Amino acid sequence: MKKVVLVCLFMVAVATQSYAQDNTEFKKETVEFIKLTGAGAAFENAIAQIGAMVPDANKAAYTKEANGTLDGLYDKIAELYMAEFTKEEISQLVSFYNTDLGKKLAKTQLGLTQKAMAFGQSWGMEVQAIAQKHQ
Repeated sequence: MKKVVLVCLFMVAVATQSYAQDNTEFKKETVEFIKLTGAGAAFENAIAQIGAMVPDANKAAYTKEANGTLDGLYDKIAELYMAEFTKEEISQLVSFYNTDLGKKLAKTQLGLTQKAMAFGQSWGMEVQAIAQKHQ
């Protein structure tokens, strides 16, 4: 009986270790995907913009500390993507973003999204005016 329990515990330990390794690789590839989409550049730009008010004497320390927060941010965002996409889907997305078209999308996506949001805000005001007209 003791041997059976030990074998079961060993199998659970091996399975847990295997899952942890798979999950670590999945997260690593998901973070790679996030960076490939252009989010990394957006975060770096945000750090630079926010740091514009930091005196030059403190800029290096600020930049180092701010960049140190990125790993935690990438982990949280990766968890969001990992809940929605399988490991295989993330692998396919990484492959796409490594193509010329994927690189073009990553480079232009943030600007396009910002412009589209401006269009959406303008449209929302237009529809609000229509709603007020019909009150």
